Amino acid sequence: MCALAEDAPNTGLNIHGFISQGVIAVDGSDFVSDENNISPELTELGINASYQLSNTLRVAGQAAYLNGGNRFNEGIRIDYLLLNWSVFNNQNWSTNIYLGRFKNFHWLYSSTRDVPMARPSIILPQSVYFDATRDMSVGGDGIAIKTTYSSESFGDLDINLSSGQSPTSREQTRIIMGRFSDGDLTHDNDFQGSFYYSPSYSNWRFGIATTDADFTYQAGENDSFVEGSLALTRYYANAEYQGEAWTLSAEILQEKIALNDVMYTGFYQKSVGQGGYVQSQYRLNGQLQILTRYEHYWANKNDKNGSKLEANSAGTIPHYFGYQRDFTVGLSLDISSHLKLQIEQHWIKGTARLTPVVIPDPTVNKSEYWQISTLQMTYWF
Repeated sequence: MCALAEDAPNTGLNIHGFISQGVIAVDGSDFVSDENNISPELTELGINASYQLSNTLRVAGQAAYLNGGNRFNEGIRIDYLLLNWSVFNNQNWSTNIYLGRFKNFHWLYSSTRDVPMARPSIILPQSVYFDATRDMSVGGDGIAIKTTYSSESFGDLDINLSSGQSPTSREQTRIIMGRFSDGDLTHDNDFQGSFYYSPSYSNWRFGIATTDADFTYQAGENDSFVEGSLALTRYYANAEYQGEAWTLSAEILQEKIALNDVMYTGFYQKSVGQGGYVQSQYRLNGQLQILTRYEHYWANKNDKNGSKLEANSAGTIPHYFGYQRDFTVGLSLDISSHLKLQIEQHWIKGTARLTPVVIPDPTVNKSEYWQISTLQMTYWF
């Protein structure tokens, strides 16, 4: 696999890119579009570059174009654009500071979700890597600090801290809030931290992480919502095993979402969601790899079957919006050193991870059981 710009060797200018196109068929939900048909809205184009300014300073960035239907807003975005300062480096310790639009290193796949050839699957597990908040989760504008320690006797230790804000477009606001939104959702603050440890001479890596984010909603002139705020707190734990043929990974999260006003003045709602996945990848040979994954997400851990959600909405929101389960099988074929074909099938029960987030849309999501079939070809240089 090609080196990514943020991890490129410290030699002059490095430029890399990727072109990825596929087709996706969704039967029974608006995951991609409101029509249940085969769609070409599976496009990812990107170019990244880095330049070594000195022994301790480097600049890096990536611009990408995405078209994923209802998963995220279509168009060009700057995934990251940063100054990397190597503050300290010796035989065991190293510390780097990233200034600008930094990358998220906190979750298991957060630093590689923006490059299709580095992801384990075409669609990452929505229980943790929710596509509706993709741009906000890739990174933020501010500062990040990464400290690593490595020794033969102890193993490898990574400590990551970051604080910043992510830009939110009007289309991104509507994906989260719904089509009746005429306002702007602002990402006010975001603090994240993570801790990873790999024991010496071990194939295992273990991690914990946390996210604390605040948002403000500014209502528009003809808006169905009012001004308010949203607070999100997340806790993660994960583990990964990388062997010669097998890669096993698991990640769990608990997230607390508190909504103040927004729906109407004086409104307050707090819910605690839980989710996670277990995943296996087996390499049959040098070119072919099989993936299996099971994931589960509950929007409210105290209402796992969604019965309270349906009752509180007077039946307008079905109970299956309270959870989502997904069993996935995938196949990845390395056609050449720079060309990959991926095929994937999802069998899903529940709709808790469909957009919009604040007010679910049962008019187009009438099925408790639905499927995703997708194929994607990726070329990189």
